[in-house]
Amino acid sequence: MNNKSSSADRIREKKKVFLGREQKIIDAALALFLSDGIDRVTVSSIAAKAGIGKGTVYKHFLTKNEILVRIMLDYEESITKRLAAGIAKTEAGESGAAAKAYFESRLARPELDRLVQHLEVRLIDAQDVAEQLDQLHIMRRSNEDSLNSMITRLIDRGVLEDVPPHYHYLACWALAQGAVELCFSRSWNYRLDSEDLMKFITGVGVTIGNRGQYRDPADMKK
Repeated sequence: MNNKSSSADRIREKKKVFLGREQKIIDAALALFLSDGIDRVTVSSIAAKAGIGKGTVYKHFLTKNEILVRIMLDYEESITKRLAAGIAKTEAGESGAAAKAYFESRLARPELDRLVQHLEVRLIDAQDVAEQLDQLHIMRRSNEDSLNSMITRLIDRGVLEDVPPHYHYLACWALAQGAVELCFSRSWNYRLDSEDLMKFITGVGVTIGNRGQYRDPADMKK
């Protein structure tokens, strides 16, 4: 019995070490991608940054693309978790919680959000990570289904404008997308109040689509 317990403990400890080292690789890779750009970073430089051998990196990730897609999946999972918590609060009566969670997730680190967007463009046709990209799309479709259900209920309750549900979450996406790009605009990124600006944009995003804001252009002509 003790031998079995001891064996199980060793397996758990090995797994813990393995996962800890894997996270160390991801953290090192992310730091390098953000500072040096995707193309300048090699598996060798990631290994050096993580303080491990190049061969050890390959025990976790067979290609650089696998590291890139892992960063994408981790980011999408973090958004999904925060969005799910926001949806739960919205269902409990806090109508703007889901939108707030979404904006705070994306605008907390605009540089990371923008990197992930670039990674997605880069990997769109990469066959070696096609399965992982499918996981990404499954997460997004699940989020979309949850948002459609939540928004439909808010429309029925008279909280949001009565338009197709995807109008609401795509309006939020467009505002968040613009906010991220704003942080890197040569015309505007010299400002020193970017953190407060992101908070203001988040506040605007929380109220997007509230009932009474929208007038159909066709109705305005009557």
